[in-house]
Amino acid sequence: MPTSATNDNLSGRTPVYFLGIGGPNSMENTGHPAYAQLTAVGREITTKVKPKAVVVFSAHWQGGPKVIKINVAEQTDIIYDFYGFPPHYYLKEFPNKGSSEVAEKVIEKLANVGIEVERVKRGLDHGVWAGFIVAFDPNKNPLDVPIVQVSLYDNEDPDRHYCVGEALEGLRDEGILIVGAGMAVHNTRDFRMTLSTGETMPYAFSFDEALREAATAKPEERQAKMSALMQRSDAREAHPSVEHLLPIHVSTGAAGSDLGEQLWTLPEGSLSWAQYRFGKVVEA
Repeated sequence: MPTSATNDNLSGRTPVYFLGIGGPNSMENTGHPAYAQLTAVGREITTKVKPKAVVVFSAHWQGGPKVIKINVAEQTDIIYDFYGFPPHYYLKEFPNKGSSEVAEKVIEKLANVGIEVERVKRGLDHGVWAGFIVAFDPNKNPLDVPIVQVSLYDNEDPDRHYCVGEALEGLRDEGILIVGAGMAVHNTRDFRMTLSTGETMPYAFSFDEALREAATAKPEERQAKMSALMQRSDAREAHPSVEHLLPIHVSTGAAGSDLGEQLWTLPEGSLSWAQYRFGKVVEA
């Protein structure tokens, strides 16, 4: 598997994605509609986008309040950062490698706009690999390019995360794919209740729609609309904590002048599984 960026024959810039990635159990829930959608997006990325590397932001890695951390490890493992699942979940494997070359590109672009960075070495958390193992099944649809994970801030400031995305937009012109991995709606507090009742909470519909309107707004209006989302009356119901929403702020920032498109959505219980793409797919 490659450890550095080597393909210079790109015909266009990469799009940006936001993928709704559920908990570890979603890896085996093959009958769920989100499973098929992740598989389809993964196939689009490997067969049409064909990136030379992936830079990914997950809901499960926060750096510091003012510091973004970047994984610079060449050899990476996966982190089983979840509890209470059957033993075989902790035997799952998702082969992957990092790239110090791509990591340094990220560091340079962030530092150039005054963002404080820290180099670390770690594995991929389940906020990445539990979804990527579906999208990029190692046996059926391997990604076969380096994956560099970058942290969120350990704060709830949407504009600071948007600015991280803006700083990294230029990576797209080098064939590097930027992916935000989170959930459009994520309320685990209400999750058990909705499992027993089968009800989808009203906020799952209303916030999902508000996010669609913001993420697909005109580029010159997008940041303001995204920033206003957490001021909504349903925001703290949809996201009691905002770490699952922040990756789409990074994605929208990285979108630049490209329009966003909601590829698919499914409000369900106290969640929403929405997927977005920013920019067109230009086959490499």
